Amino acid sequence: MSSSSATNQNTHSFNLTSLRIDILTVLPRLLESPFADSILKRAIDKGIVEVGIHDIRAYSKDKHQKVDDYAFGGGAGMVMTIQPIHDCIDALKAEHEYDEIIYMTPDGEQLNQQISNELSMKKNIMILCGHYKGVDQRVRDHLVTREISIGDYVLSGGELAAAVLSDSIIRLIPGVLNDETSALSDSFQDDLLAPPVYTRPADYKGWSVPDILKSGNLKKIEDWRFEQSLSRTKERRPDLYERGKKG
Repeated sequence: MSSSSATNQNTHSFNLTSLRIDILTVLPRLLESPFADSILKRAIDKGIVEVGIHDIRAYSKDKHQKVDDYAFGGGAGMVMTIQPIHDCIDALKAEHEYDEIIYMTPDGEQLNQQISNELSMKKNIMILCGHYKGVDQRVRDHLVTREISIGDYVLSGGELAAAVLSDSIIRLIPGVLNDETSALSDSFQDDLLAPPVYTRPADYKGWSVPDILKSGNLKKIEDWRFEQSLSRTKERRPDLYERGKKG
């Protein structure tokens, strides 16, 4: 992972890089932890993915590096100003050609597995994290190409949402997971929830693993898992179940 500012670009290029994600934020430290462990860290260490964290404040022309101001027309809360965001985006676009410039916002299209699948096929993605009451509307009208929400609720800023989006994308890239078929059996692939899973011991305090999973009959096991996925989806997410039937 790399951090950057207007005067200090510390990025690394990898011959194997499948995807580059640049995240624009006023709180870069919030994004250190999600990429510092587990699957995402391994993807970065392998050179499959490159992640750049960019401090928007470094691009502010205000002597105090101010990035927000009062809203025209009044009202509570501050609004992120366009100048530092625009300059940061322009600086990055001078170095890379972006497939998408994404703004994380509660009123964007709601993230789902299909969107993650689509974005995992891109080469360069930029993610803008909002803060305060959001960004000047002109940023949304003229600078971003897509707006994504992770749910019908409001967070203090877009950093956690950007980390969620990045995780959902990166894990799909070939070579990131040790078992590349694992992502294909996740919930929401093919509009189905994943079936229940079990591991050893086969019996724990009288709670037993279904016999079919111990049978060794792979065809019957796959049939059982599919039926479990169908019934679980029908019970817990009837909207997905009906959409799958129509598809």
